[in-house]
This record gives sequence, structure tokens and C-alpha cells, in this order.
Amino acid sequence: MTETLRQTWYMTQRQLTALLRQPAFLLITLIQPVIWLFLFGALFRKVVELPGFGGSYLDYLVPGVVAMSALSSAMWAGMGTLEEIERGTLNRFLTTPVSRSALMNANVVQQGLSTAVQSVIIVLLGKAGGADYPGGVAGLAVLVAASVLLGTLIGAGSNALGMLVRQRESIIGINTFLLLPLTFLSSAFMKPVLMPSWMRHIAEFNPLDWALVAGRSAMSADPDWGVVLGRGGALLLAAVVAVWLSTRTFRAYQRSV
Repeated sequence: MTETLRQTWYMTQRQLTALLRQPAFLLITLIQPVIWLFLFGALFRKVVELPGFGGSYLDYLVPGVVAMSALSSAMWAGMGTLEEIERGTLNRFLTTPVSRSALMNANVVQQGLSTAVQSVIIVLLGKAGGADYPGGVAGLAVLVAASVLLGTLIGAGSNALGMLVRQRESIIGINTFLLLPLTFLSSAFMKPVLMPSWMRHIAEFNPLDWALVAGRSAMSADPDWGVVLGRGGALLLAAVVAVWLSTRTFRAYQRSV
């Protein structure tokens, strides 16, 4: 186990080095959250005047943007896996004694670290824009942890998808199809009480909404830790299953080459 963890960290460093060598990509990944945060925040600020909403819309929107950013970034993890397959990099690693689990887990760890940094930046931008976080540091930590779990779940699933379909067009099509439905069938922009009943029921099974509910509850002045643990536990379980499936898919790919 110790050797596997050590190799996972080495492979993660490789992933992070490749990411840091693309500063333009890092900047682009932050542009969209800024647009969501301040453009949507300004566009829908009057929503709080609806009965049953109340409070500041920016306060409500920040956790939504954090979770949506984790979702949209992690959905493209499979593209990196596909690129390594096409370049032959992944196959060359298969000829080395490196742990097969480390090869796949490095993607998950790198995705988690990137999501955490991105989440913290969004929270700070929200604070600069006037957002208030009554839950304090503990609430913000729960929000970041929930976004990391969501990113792990989606990223592992995307990696598995990349090894299965092995076509860029398929990954792009699937991601484009899923992103908006997952976003709008959640409480990212609107409180559940103001959503149609059928949308509320679907949101209960949406991992994006699990992260939102856990984060928002923890960040409130009076957190409901039962809700936090319930949604967070569901995210953790789903993430573990996704990582396991990703590893199984990788072993199937290994047998095919």
C-alpha cells in the first residue's frame, strides 16, 4: 500500500507538471466561473424578491458556481486519458513496473487538487464581490470537500468513458448533452421550493445537487449536519464506486493491448 501511494504521488506530480506548463488553460478554466458568478449574479439578483427566496443571491450562487465548476472541469478528464492512449504514453507506462492503480489514481488526485484550488479561488472572488459566509471556515471546508468529491466522481467516470469509447467526438457529445441538464435539474440557480415538483424529485438523485445541498447547509448560520453527512456520504460512496469502475475499465483496456 505504501509503495502504491508513493507511485501515485509521483504520477500525480507528472500530471500537475503538465497542467502547470499550460498557464493559458488554467486561466480559461477560471473565466467561465467568473462569468457565472458575476454575470448570472447581476442578471438574477432580483430573484430574491420572490416569496420563499430571501437573502442575497450572490450568497446563494457561490456554492452553485463552485459545484458547477467542479462538474464542468471533471467532465473533460477523459479527454486527457484519450490523448495519452492516442500518443502511446499510456501503453509505454504499461511496460514499466509502476502500479496500475497508481496510473489511474493519479488522474483522480490531480483532478481533486485542481478542483480544490479552483473552488477556493471562486470562494475568494465571491467574498470580494460581497458574498457572506455565515458558516465560517468549517462551512467553506465542507463546500470545497463536496466539490472535490463531485469532481472525483465525474472525473473517474470520464476516465472510464475515455477508455471505453476512445473517440473525442463521443466524449464531446456526451459531455455537451449532460452538462446543462445536470446543472438545471439541480438547485444551482433556484431554491428547490420555487422549482417545479418534478424537477425537485429529479434533483434528489443528482450528484451535483448533493454537493450543493451539503455545501450550502454547512455554510449557513445554522448548519443541518444531518443533511451535510447524508449528502456528503452519498457523494463519497458514489465517488468510491466511480473510482473502482474506472480501475476495472483500465484493467479491461490493459488486456486489450
